[in-house]
Amino acid sequence: MSFRQKLSVALLATVCIGSPQLNSLSFAQEQADRAATQQSPPPQPTSRDKVIAKLISNLMPTQHVSGKQLNDEISQRALDLFLESFDPMKLYFLQSDVDEFKRYSNVIDDQVRLGDLSLAYYIYGRFTQRVDERVAVVMELLDGEFDFTRDEQIIIDRDATQYARNADEARDRWRRQIKLALLDLRNEKSDKEEDSENAEPEKSMDDIMAEAKDQLRRRYARYARRWKQTSSDDLLELFLTSVTNGYDPHSTYMSPATLEDFAISMRLNLDGIGASLGEKDGTTVVRQIIPGGAADSHGKLKPDDVIVAVGQDLEGPMVDIIEMPLKEVVKLIRGRAGSTVRLAVRPGGTGNEEILKIVRARIELEDSAARGEIIEHELPGQGKVKLGYINLPSFYMDMEAARRNERDYRSSTRDVERILYDFKEQNVGGVVLDLSRNGGGSLTEAISLTGLFIDRGPVVQVKNSDGSVQQYSDDQGGTVWDGPLVVVTSKLSASASEIFAGAIQDYHRGIIVGDPATHGKGTVQTLRDLGQDLFGSNTENYGALKVTLQQFYLPDGESTQLRGVEADLVLPSMTSKLPVAEGDLEYALEFDKVPLAKHNLYAMTPDSLINQLRINSANRVQQDKEFAELMRRIELYVREKDQKSISLNEEDFLRRRAEREAQTEAEEEELDEVLNNDEIFRDTYYNKEVMNVAHEYVNGLRSQNLAVAK
Repeated sequence: MSFRQKLSVALLATVCIGSPQLNSLSFAQEQADRAATQQSPPPQPTSRDKVIAKLISNLMPTQHVSGKQLNDEISQRALDLFLESFDPMKLYFLQSDVDEFKRYSNVIDDQVRLGDLSLAYYIYGRFTQRVDERVAVVMELLDGEFDFTRDEQIIIDRDATQYARNADEARDRWRRQIKLALLDLRNEKSDKEEDSENAEPEKSMDDIMAEAKDQLRRRYARYARRWKQTSSDDLLELFLTSVTNGYDPHSTYMSPATLEDFAISMRLNLDGIGASLGEKDGTTVVRQIIPGGAADSHGKLKPDDVIVAVGQDLEGPMVDIIEMPLKEVVKLIRGRAGSTVRLAVRPGGTGNEEILKIVRARIELEDSAARGEIIEHELPGQGKVKLGYINLPSFYMDMEAARRNERDYRSSTRDVERILYDFKEQNVGGVVLDLSRNGGGSLTEAISLTGLFIDRGPVVQVKNSDGSVQQYSDDQGGTVWDGPLVVVTSKLSASASEIFAGAIQDYHRGIIVGDPATHGKGTVQTLRDLGQDLFGSNTENYGALKVTLQQFYLPDGESTQLRGVEADLVLPSMTSKLPVAEGDLEYALEFDKVPLAKHNLYAMTPDSLINQLRINSANRVQQDKEFAELMRRIELYVREKDQKSISLNEEDFLRRRAEREAQTEAEEEELDEVLNNDEIFRDTYYNKEVMNVAHEYVNGLRSQNLAVAK
């Protein structure tokens, strides 16, 4: 069915139902009529926008690894994602709005091919109308009183919530929303008053409530104002990214402004706090802590934390960033190396607010380099063993020095090789390579580092958008370490880490210990400058398409996508429960396989030994008091994370808040054991069990004459 046929059918359905909004008017005409009644006209699509949309429609089917056409399935996904980008918690649109939009769920693919952006602008116009209506209700509600003794709940799980069916239902939703915000704000402000060392008179609860209400008035007035300042570039980016995200969560369209910010961030060499941020339900969420960065050195900021306010220097006002666009938040946090930024953070998104003072810094290669230490480990009944421990936070390479053919350029492979030779000189019995906080890096380094432990053979297979599969192998003969190898991973181990760990597992070269599985990102993206694609030069900025071009597969043919690399021996941890894996993203590519790449197998993972290691470790963990306490905290964290509603009764709210506060410090300590970069080896109960496993593994291989390192 053609675009015009689909549109005619959709319009006919609308007219039959009797909607007064559309009838036979085009989207563009409807917007023009609404613009005449508004003080400031809404953005309008430009001729350049139409060209960009057409180009995206051509590039995605040919460049994306799936080879999927821009079709009705992508169109339906795009509409859902576009609506979600405006209203993730379903607070603004009415169900009738969404029902109306859904009648056009099969036309977006055709519209993008024609460069027609009218639906995007129509939805945007309706959204700003609803925002004005909701903000007016918010201001009215804030002038009234709230009963905090009433027993009622608010749904906080966006999958469990529904759009309001009418204005009265929307009003009640917002009454609860504001009530929750006031409970949160006034109790945070009350706590700060109690903790304050200032000599000023203590504020009354009425004063604290008045301040909280004023803060909410400013927040939502800013929110409405910010949406009315949306440019055509901003709207194009939202709409086309909804289309590209319909293919997978890593394919996005960057507007000209976003592309410029990206280039600036690259030139700044990561000056800032060293954290990857994302947006979720109107809040700014920490996605990843970059090894060697300021946040990593500080040690308190963690993945899944929510940042609610930002302040500059050691003292001064904090800027409320809830509902603020991510790019504006990044501008507040980014700054020159040596300056201080203050972040108001809710640990895990549900913890109590705390202020972190982080000194911005430039990430240096040395800070994220491999470091090694020899541990004299003793295990009751099994004597002592020298174990070499390597902490590797990323797969890095000084590319500029390598291009200049400098003899001693830095790389993860060279640094690990040096450490391994030192271990051999000191006669270690086994090596533990810790990738538990390694988010990836250079593919070349993952391959060459694997080569330190295998003789020769394929390390990773890559499938291209045309379906062809290419093998990337270690062609260097010989090994640097051929003795017992234990690789430590977590849910934070991603990309290149998964390639290395997966290859070691497929070759039966060593064992994987840690979380049940690694992160599960098995794809690679490339950046296409659209000006270059259109005109053969990038003299004019048309933005860029970041597209998932390839997918990774292990030597045995299995993808790391979604499933990651499964551990041979699982240890309990808080990181395994964090919602930070590839599978937590919408429309992530599916797991699949390619043919096995022929490779040698080593005799380093006998089933009988691995099974015995699991049994012995499980017995130690069960008897360990610190692991028992960890398991209790994990259970509470999962229960909290899975909670779909919150009580708006102040007594219940404060009780829940106190329970959560009691857990926060323990959870931070648990995550700190994985993420802290101050020490090479941290002597924690978790790491002790890793070394127990390594010790038994060495002895088990020795008993079978398999553990002789040369």
